[in-house]
Formats: sequence, structure tokens, C-alpha cells
Amino acid sequence: MSFESLAVQRWALPNGIELHGVRAGKGVPLIFIHGAMGDWRSWEAQWSAFTAHFDCISYSRRFSFPNQNHQSSPHHSALDEALDLEHLLNLLSIDKAILVGSSYGGFTALALAVQAPQRIQALVAVEPPMMKYAYFTPEGRDIAEAFRTSTIEPANAAFRAGDDVRAAQIMTGGINGATSAVSSGAAMDKRLQNLQAMKMIALSSDEFPLISPEQLAALPMPVLLMSGLNTQPVHKAIFDNVVVAMPNAKAVRVAGAGHGVSREQAAFFNTTVLAFVAEFSTL
Repeated sequence: MSFESLAVQRWALPNGIELHGVRAGKGVPLIFIHGAMGDWRSWEAQWSAFTAHFDCISYSRRFSFPNQNHQSSPHHSALDEALDLEHLLNLLSIDKAILVGSSYGGFTALALAVQAPQRIQALVAVEPPMMKYAYFTPEGRDIAEAFRTSTIEPANAAFRAGDDVRAAQIMTGGINGATSAVSSGAAMDKRLQNLQAMKMIALSSDEFPLISPEQLAALPMPVLLMSGLNTQPVHKAIFDNVVVAMPNAKAVRVAGAGHGVSREQAAFFNTTVLAFVAEFSTL
């Protein structure tokens, strides 16, 4: 059976949000949380490796395929996504889980860890885009402002003009690099199925809310932070400052990868994360 032919479940949360995803395996619960233009299918390269050891759930966040949620408020952020995830844990009677998140999914994982640390056994975050951290250094501020000028502002303008596809192309190039494999072909087609998710983040009044260094430093669970050595400068600036804020976290920089570490260096990612969570997988 192919990954995409797995039986997709629908979960109705008490806040009126519906989420879709897949679940397989046995053992300690492990939740995969995808990035801004991904969905439950983003973890195909991890699925068989992790379901052999864990009770795995890969779900689509609030505005991602195939969910049909709508929200008129311009205040959407990772804080809302974290509340959705906590509702999902409650619905599935999961008291405590391991979280593995990439990009905005990593941001979501850290947001829940701050809000409900007792629910998280261990946490893996790949380049969480906590943009305000770039501004903690003069060099990072310059990089973040250049990213805002070259990527965020043109993409937002395209979204407001109704040219959503162009906005997605601009954002994809800025986040992953113009030559990234996800900028064209089948990978881009999947990303376009998640336009609403990107749009809700891009047009939010505060898409990158601050989780303070003090809150991150106080997290009690083991944390693994991962970044690609070939990532875009804005991600490196953010990541470097997040690492400084989390002296107790383990940080790994992955050769041959950009922003999409779990996709671009799947074998290394799987081996590294499995070794990390194996130490903390007894609930």
C-alpha cells in the first residue's frame, strides 16, 4: 500500500475545527507536524521508519489539505495551531506525546510545549520560523529586513491582489531557494493545494508571535533542534538565536540540506531523530 493510499481519518475538535490525518504503529504516541505549505503527506519519508517503533499520527494543520476550515479573523498564528494540537491530543486520549515538527510545525510544537509542557515527552523542531529571533542581532535584523522586502511583502501583495499562485511561488522561492525541488513539478502542485494555509499565515496580524527566550529556556522536556547547512540566510539567523536561547537543547546542523531537512536528508534525519527519541520513549 502506498503512503498516500492510507485511510485518512477525520477528527472534529471541540473548537469547531476539523483535522484530517493518518495513524499507524504501536507504542509511545509520536505526532508529526508539517510546515506552512505542507500537509499530512509531508512525512512520507519518515512513515515506515517511525511506525515500526511508535504510535504515529501525521495530521494536516487547520488550513491544510484536505481540511475545509474557514476563519475570517486576521489573527491566526502558531498559538492557535498549538491549541488545535492540544484538542487533538485530548480527543485521542493521549496524555503525553513526542512531537516532531518542521518549519511552522516546529513553531507549533514549541508553542504547545510552552503552553502545556506536561503533555510533551520530547520535542524535535526543524528550523522553526520564529522571525522575531532574527532581530536579536544586528546582522540578523538586516537579513530579516531583506527577507521581508524580497519575499514577505511581494507575496503578501500578490495574495491581496488575488494572485495566490504567484504569492505561493514567491514564498516558496524565498523560504526554500529558487532552485529547490519543491519549486516546481508534483511537489509544487501539492504546495498549491495548501494555498489557504500559507495565505492565513502571510496575512495574519502577527504570524510570528514571540515565544520569549525565557520561556524556551525553561522548557523541561528534551529538545532537538535541527537545521540545514545550506538553508537560506533568514532561517540561519533565526536558528542561531533560538539555539542561544535554548542552552539545554541539542542542536544539529545537517550537511546537504536546506530548509526541508526531513525531506532532503531523510535517512540522516530518521536515524538522528530515532536515536534521540529512543532515550525518552518510555512514558
